[in-house]
Amino acid sequence: MAATVTLKVNTPSHLVKRFRALVWAHYKKEGRHTLPWRKTHDVYKVLVSEVMLQQTQVDRVILFYTKFVKKYPTAKKLAASSLAEVLTSWQGLGYNRRAKQLKAAAQALAEKKVQTVAELEALPGVGPYTARAVAAFAFNEDVVFVETNIRTAVIHHFFTSNDENASVRVTDQEIEEVLAAALPKGKACEWYSALMDYGASLKRIGVSHNTKSAHHTKQKSFTGSLREARGAILRHLALGAAPATDLVEILGAERRAQVREALRALFAEGLIKQEAGGYALAD
Repeated sequence: MAATVTLKVNTPSHLVKRFRALVWAHYKKEGRHTLPWRKTHDVYKVLVSEVMLQQTQVDRVILFYTKFVKKYPTAKKLAASSLAEVLTSWQGLGYNRRAKQLKAAAQALAEKKVQTVAELEALPGVGPYTARAVAAFAFNEDVVFVETNIRTAVIHHFFTSNDENASVRVTDQEIEEVLAAALPKGKACEWYSALMDYGASLKRIGVSHNTKSAHHTKQKSFTGSLREARGAILRHLALGAAPATDLVEILGAERRAQVREALRALFAEGLIKQEAGGYALAD
């Protein structure tokens, strides 16, 4: 069995300087400067992009984001909309709980101006990562946070092992130490855009260090999953209320039990409501 090792970060100033230069050069030449959420510092719109980008690829988010902020251009507009309408607008993005949490966060943003990481983290459904990402992109605040492309870039350049048989496990805390040293003060917004783009480019050419991260978990297959069943139910209900007897058949007889489980979960989470012997999207 392979040994498991935790590598200590080595961040002398000349390596940090070289890393910065490499990231900036890539961003200047190949950065994704036209991404719509990079054209705004509006805290609400930045939050929308961050919530959408959770576990969803950038290319898929672009169209959804553009349509969503056109329909709900402000936090006040989103907060005033029904959950059923928001869930319908969200269809195709998956992880529909994000839509409900975003609506709740918009309600809080509509009522109070948010200016700090602590205030962002107090919003419904907003965790430490999202709060810091929004602070960087909306406020240009010098914060440290880690996501998958950032992990790839940092592990690739700062963590190595001389033991080819070792199972490397790099913690996010170790990655954050590198990021704290590398962050160009006063340039957080542009820097994290550049760093994410550089990490994404490494992945496109086959560089992936997910298995070296102590926080990596392999995503389960979507096909046949409870998540697939949940999405199928919400898509069906986006067309209108439906009897429970119809809903349990939408994925075939062999998945009736799973659909029933999904219905119970969606109801418990407040995403759907019971209505005349059937279900409908929540108000």
